[in-house]
Amino acid sequence: MPSSSPDALLIDRIFEVSDGIRYVALYRRGELVSRQKSQVAGASASESDKYEELFVNPTLLKLARQRGDLDCGGMRFVAIGYGNFHQLVIDLPDGHVSVCFELGSAPLDHWEAIRDITLASG
Repeated sequence: MPSSSPDALLIDRIFEVSDGIRYVALYRRGELVSRQKSQVAGASASESDKYEELFVNPTLLKLARQRGDLDCGGMRFVAIGYGNFHQLVIDLPDGHVSVCFELGSAPLDHWEAIRDITLASG
């Protein structure tokens, strides 16, 4: 059952962006909050997700940000095409938001709405 914390409410709003969203993680100011839809096919283990949000995604964002800042006009997000889902990791001033989509979804159609929701709360 979702709580009424600000981050939990924010995650609720992100889930409303698309029916294709299966997982949302918010890592801000050193705090990780995440939620996955129930009965998702091909879901990864929650412990694996935790370490992805704490170590892998911040590292990917740092590498892409450094390259983007060099001479590409910055960096906005990283998209990953896993075998069971698509993942969109959006850079935020105080962390990141990570959103997994069903394979038939179009994550890039939603990145700006997700970013705007997240930035408006921060």
